[in-house]
Amino acid sequence: MGAGVIQKSGGGRRRRHRGKAAAMSEINVTPFVDVMLVLLIIFMVAAPLLTVGVPVELPKTAASALPTEQEEPLTITIAADGRLYIQNRDVTEDVPANTLIPRLTAIASERTSNKVFLRADGTIPYARVAEVMGALNAGGFNSIGLVTDADGPTLGGGG
Repeated sequence: MGAGVIQKSGGGRRRRHRGKAAAMSEINVTPFVDVMLVLLIIFMVAAPLLTVGVPVELPKTAASALPTEQEEPLTITIAADGRLYIQNRDVTEDVPANTLIPRLTAIASERTSNKVFLRADGTIPYARVAEVMGALNAGGFNSIGLVTDADGPTLGGGG
């Protein structure tokens, strides 16, 4: 009669596969951190490139910014050459002056807010800005915010 010897590994468990490493039950987080850092860098570089707009040199004022709202504001832009742009979400298009009021009326019927931001180049005559403000009012937008650059001159002579 022969007696067999049972070899036990540490902890009283039998080893199933000889020579192979046991399965690791911990997650290696290092590859996930590497991927997240690469994605962070990609988004930090790409985010400034995603803004679509018309280049406008805004006048500088000492006014403070308006509080933000839940709905993305509608932006009307008057470029330096006098062309009008309606920017609703990510769509920016050149709008002929004679179709501005019908388009504004259609946009106003879809929106919950009657607030609109008006961006005008500093070289545009005030009469043109006033015409567009009148069209905005006729189109159903009676809360108009004029967009300017901050840290401009004040009436008191400072800045």
